[in-house]
Amino acid sequence: MSLYVGNLSYDVTREDLERVFAEYGEVKRVSLPTDRETGRPRGFAFVDMAAEAQEDTIIESLDGAEWMGRELRVNKARPRDDARSSSGAGGGNGGNYRRTGF
Repeated sequence: MSLYVGNLSYDVTREDLERVFAEYGEVKRVSLPTDRETGRPRGFAFVDMAAEAQEDTIIESLDGAEWMGRELRVNKARPRDDARSSSGAGGGNGGNYRRTGF
């Protein structure tokens, strides 16, 4: 089971998240994406729990809860939408290439 945790403080660490979610069961993995340029957390994370049984309880308990000065957003993580990356958007010249310099 993977949960999306949003509106996180930029000061949050993996250990902080593990500690909070461990109150609801075994935490398998915490992914805390960081900005490529600054290295700072991007304000959201994904938490994988060992058992799906706690999912609803975790969402009910933590979604909207205030933590580290922020109101958390917790819900089921959606599968990554790879359609955006394969649509061709943003790549190439989009067929609008004009030859100049006769």
